[in-house]
Formats: sequence, C-alpha cells, structure tokens
Amino acid sequence: MKLICLGNYPPRKCGIATFAENLVNAILDSSKSQLQKISVEVIAMNDKGKTYNYPTIVTKSIDCNDKQQYINAANYINESGASALLLQHEYGIFGGDSGLLLLGLLRRLKIPVVSTFHTVLQKPSFHQKEVLIKIAQYSTKIIVMNPIAIEFLTKVFKVPKKKIHIIEHGVPDFSKLSDVEGIIPDKWKDRKLMLTFGLLGRSKGIETVIKAMPAVVKKHPEILYVILGKTHPHIVEHSGEEYREYLEKLTQQLDLNNNILFINEYVSEEALMQYLKRADLYVTPYLNKTQITSGTLAYAIGSGSVVISTPYWHAESLLAEGRGKLFNFSDYKTLSDIIIDLLDDPLEMILIKRKAYNYGTQMIWPKVGKEYHNVFEEIKQRKQIIIPEILFENFNFSLPKFKSRHLEILTDKTGLVQHAIGSVADYRTGYCTDDNTRGLIISAFAYNYFEDNQYLKLIYRYLSFIMYMQNPDGSFKNYLSYSRSTDNDHDSDDTFGRSVWSLGYVIRYAPDDSILQTSKDLFCKSLKNTDQLVYARGYANCILGLYHYVKRHPDQESFVELLISLSNQLCEKVVTHSHDDWTWFEPELTYDNGLLPAALYLAYEVTEIPLYFEIAEKTRHFLEKYSFKNNYLTVIGNRRWLNPKEQGHEFDQQPVDAMAMVIMYHSALKVNNKQEIIDKLKLSFLWFFGKNELNLPLYDNQTHGCNDGLETFSVNRNQGAESVIAYLYSWLLAKPFFSSKH
Repeated sequence: MKLICLGNYPPRKCGIATFAENLVNAILDSSKSQLQKISVEVIAMNDKGKTYNYPTIVTKSIDCNDKQQYINAANYINESGASALLLQHEYGIFGGDSGLLLLGLLRRLKIPVVSTFHTVLQKPSFHQKEVLIKIAQYSTKIIVMNPIAIEFLTKVFKVPKKKIHIIEHGVPDFSKLSDVEGIIPDKWKDRKLMLTFGLLGRSKGIETVIKAMPAVVKKHPEILYVILGKTHPHIVEHSGEEYREYLEKLTQQLDLNNNILFINEYVSEEALMQYLKRADLYVTPYLNKTQITSGTLAYAIGSGSVVISTPYWHAESLLAEGRGKLFNFSDYKTLSDIIIDLLDDPLEMILIKRKAYNYGTQMIWPKVGKEYHNVFEEIKQRKQIIIPEILFENFNFSLPKFKSRHLEILTDKTGLVQHAIGSVADYRTGYCTDDNTRGLIISAFAYNYFEDNQYLKLIYRYLSFIMYMQNPDGSFKNYLSYSRSTDNDHDSDDTFGRSVWSLGYVIRYAPDDSILQTSKDLFCKSLKNTDQLVYARGYANCILGLYHYVKRHPDQESFVELLISLSNQLCEKVVTHSHDDWTWFEPELTYDNGLLPAALYLAYEVTEIPLYFEIAEKTRHFLEKYSFKNNYLTVIGNRRWLNPKEQGHEFDQQPVDAMAMVIMYHSALKVNNKQEIIDKLKLSFLWFFGKNELNLPLYDNQTHGCNDGLETFSVNRNQGAESVIAYLYSWLLAKPFFSSKH
C-alpha cells in the first residue's frame, strides 16, 4: 500500500509539520512491525513564495496561493499509484479564504481521502464552514483528537458520525528517554522549573503567567519560569517581535528578570523532551476556549508533567479525572494560588504526574501509528469508499425551499436597494431601475407560481418605482439616491431593455386588470424608443419583453413586426462580428451572455423564422465552448472580458451571468426539447450551490440571500439585489427539472 501525506513538513517550523513527520514515521514503523509493506510520500505545503530544503520523502511541494499547483498535485497523486491520501488539515496552511484552494485538489482525486482535522470550530465563519463541509464530504474517514470535535462535526457541519474516528494526538515515548548532557543548564539544578513551549503569539496568553509570578516568587523565590520557543513566523512577518518585546518589558516592570527566562529558539524534539522531563510544572495559559487540539499540551501529558491550563476544549478533555489543574482565562490571581499550592504539596504533584503519565502512555506514537494503519487497512477492505472526483461529478444536492426573505429585506417603501454590506442593505448606494425591473419579474413569477399575496405587494412596489423612473419620452432613468433625487443619467440600452422586458412580463402575467393596464401604458409609451437601440443586450431584453406581450396578445401584429425587426437587427450583430472561430453578437464575451441566444429562441417560438433558431443554436454552442471547459459552469468573469486575442478572467464570476445561462436553456427547451439542454440547465443552476470554480455555494442558507460572486480566493460575501434576484429567478425556472420526472 502506498500513501501520500499532504500538509506541512519539516524543516518548516510549525506544529503541523512536526505532527506530520512523527505520524508518517509512526505509520511506517507500524507497517514494519505488522509485516505489512506501506510506503509513504509527502506533498508539502509552502508559504507563498517560500521554499524549504525538504528530505527525500517529500516528492512535491505546493505554493499555498498558486491555484494551478493544487491542480498539478491532484494529477500527480492520481498518477502516482497511491492507494489513499492522508490530509493534515488546518485552515491556515492552505491558500484562499479559510484554505478553500485545497478543494480544487481534493475534488479531482480518484483515490480515497483520510483527513486529520486539527481544528474544528463551534461557530465557524461562512468560508470556514463551507470549506470543512466539502472536505468532510470528500473524506472516506475523518480523524479527530478530541471527543467534542465529534459533536461539532455532526451538529454544525452535518458530518455522519460513522465517518469520524478518534485518535489521540501522538506523543514521544518518554519511557525510552535517556539524559543528554548540555541541554539543561547545571545552574537550574536547585530551581523549581515551570515551562511553556511553542510558537509565540498573543493568543498564547503568556502575560497571564507573568502577572501571576510576583505572588509565587514571594513564597517560592526558587521558581524559574522558562518561555521556550520562537515567535510564530506569520506573526513576525506582519507584526515583528512586538508581542515578545511586550512580554520582556512586562517582566522587567515586575522585577522578574531572575525568575523568568526567554529562550528564543525552535528546539529539536529530543531537546524538548529533556526540558519537559526536567520541568516541575507546565502551563498553557491560552486565551481562546475554542482550541480543540494542542500538541504542546499532549506532549506535556505524555511526559508526565504537572499541567496547569486555562479551560480550552482540549485541556478540559486531557486534564479531566485529576490529570491536571484548570484556571479561568486571564485569571492570574487564581493561577498564583494554584502554583503556590502545588509547590507546597509535593505529594499532590506526584499523584498528578502519575495520572498524567499513565494516560500519556496511551498516546505514544507507536500506538497512534498502529491506529492510523488500521484505518487504512479498513478502507482497503471496504467495498464502498468515497472517490472525490466521482462525488463532485454526481454532486449531491437537495433543492432548498423558495425563500424571498432577503429580497424583502432589501426592499423599502421606495423600491429595491441596489447593494448590501454582507446581508445588510446599504442605503448609501440608493436604487436602480435595473434591479427593480428584475425584481418585478421575480415578484410576478412568484405570485403566479405560489399564488401567494405576499408577492402582490412587491409587484406594486417595483412597478411604482419603474413608473416614477420613466421619462416623459418613454425612456428610463436608472439611478435614484436614497434621498429620492435622480441624476440626469443617460438612458442606457440595458436599463431601457430590462424595463421593456419586465413590463412585457407583467402584462402577460398581470394579477389584476389595474396592473395590466398600467403596465401596458408604460410599455407602449416606451416602445417608440426602440429605434435608439445600439447594443445587442438592448435588442435582446426588448425581444424578451415583446415575446411576453405577444404571448398575451398574439393577434396584435404590430408588436410581432417590432419583435421581428429587433430580432433581425440582433442577428445582424452576429454577421457583423463573426469570423474564423468567433461566432458571437459582439467582439467580446462580456456579461448577461446567455440572454442573447435566449432572445432568438423565443423569437423563433413565436415567428417560426428558421434563421433565429439557427443563430441561437450556433451562438449557444459557441458560448458553451467557454462556459463548460470542465464539467461545471464557469461564467465569464467580470475582471476581464474574453475576446479572440485575450483569454477572459475566470473570476469575478457573478450570479446574474449564471442566471442568464439558466434563462438561455429554459428558452431553448421551448423549441428544442433535448435531454442535453435539460442537463445543462441543471448544471448552470448548480453553480449557485457549489458546482463551480471554487466548489463553494453562492446561496446562503442562513440569510436566504445570494453572495455577490466568486473571487480568486474567496466568495464575495456581500448580498446585493442583483444577486438574490439572479438566484430566485433561476430557482423558479429550474425547480421543475429537479422533480423525480427529470
């Protein structure tokens, strides 16, 4: 059996690297003792732009922020002959928000994954939650080191309990430790030694111990508190040594220079074991309750130290049943009392040491290695394992209920607010006709779909806004400030076309005659401006509006003639701009692309003019060539458009463009009812739920809003009007195709 371990690895200096090296060696030793051959390779994670002089077991490394290197590594793993991937997961070691770039590697794997979770949060952020959910889905087995992690994984992340396996954090076998000269200074011989080790940072709470020391020194002047370890490299990079300097200054202010010693070194494991063996007391004064795993704490227990700790989750578990002492966060007075009481009572210290050491013997690396080995043997024997590549292709999906709450939150007495900060309406950005027209379509659609009067109120609100924004000549202003002032903004093709589309839609599906007649008046008043159209999207949006009008009034020939005229002009755009392998309406692929073929499909439905169908099909296939390079939707990113000479940027992908693809396929099905079109419609809709470039959802099941887009290293967490409209409209169009019938 061949395994590949992915994570940090020495000589990189961090706890995950040390853990990975010890675990790999323990698995190899276990396989030898059981006469079962296992080989292990390591793929090591590098900080951005950094490299390390790795040992030969490391066959490949990944720059944490280089997306392509994750993909290359996935291909390497698939071709390596490995039986499984052993993932060491900690959010901070992988690139992207909360390590989301890792998903691009995992979803391409053709072998099972076993994941060790070093951090499991009770209250994760959006990215932390969604990233870990995906990693858990791709994992055949998940290994945690603390029982409380099972509770969080099952309740917060909805991970099946049968997937989760507890294996304690490994520790060296201190029973085999022999003294090494020169590590522990002779001058410490008559001192009571209290130790803290690990990479320094503000979350470690070292100042709590320093503040406790004056009272201890008064009673036990022989005590020496040793703070062993360098400052975390990420902290040095961003803040320098300000935390260490603060601690040193505090030590001087409290006149503790003879009782506190800073050793600014990253020591070897052998040296660390010597320090732990010599220590009388060990302190972990961390400030964060949510630390679910602490390697330093595990080592202290393994050495049989008398541990005093704040009650973070791993400490509460490991120090239970008398294996150590707990004090509240930042409570240096109680800490002073505990230290003094212990130093005054050597018998209690002996009892605690014995309990800690006995428990630590269950955590030694040979036992941990054997347990991991058994997990891989179990997977080897199982008939049902999870292959991430297949899981991503099949994409487990449950359609949520239609919820318009966020749309209503963004709607006030004036209309639909343009933008949001997070999910909170940003009134500073005011309102735009573009969003209110699409809001009108959604409201009318939902009213007819659900027959629910709550949507009638929204129809009136958005229609009133459009009426207010129409100019005397029938054109439309686009922007309205929160104070209800309008700029003399130019009437764009987009705003005009979307207004015509929404009014045509409401005319077709008007809930009552009053709304019908008002919409007709606005619609007919606007149409005299169609001869001012210049751009393809303006034609397409107007065609969509005329299509719905004609479906309501098929006998009104003048409207059919106008639809034909605009459709012909849209077709001429393709003739003008097409050349070689470029078959499109414009010299670039930009935004709302799917609406252009969609308009011609609908024009063909009502006119049966073959040219419209022919061009709709050709341009759809052309668009698909760039939108489905992989087996998921990649819409043209707004950061840079795509043209024959320049490849478009795959980010910032926006929901409105995914909606346009859903509309295109929904329109195509009216005249070309093929299964492949249904499949592409569903695939386009799944973009909202994580079948996309980042493998993360845009739909927010807490707010029922939709995030504003996919960026290079994160999901844009703002949830503006355009985005929630795009999601809701796509839901209404796609819902019938997720029934058992399809």
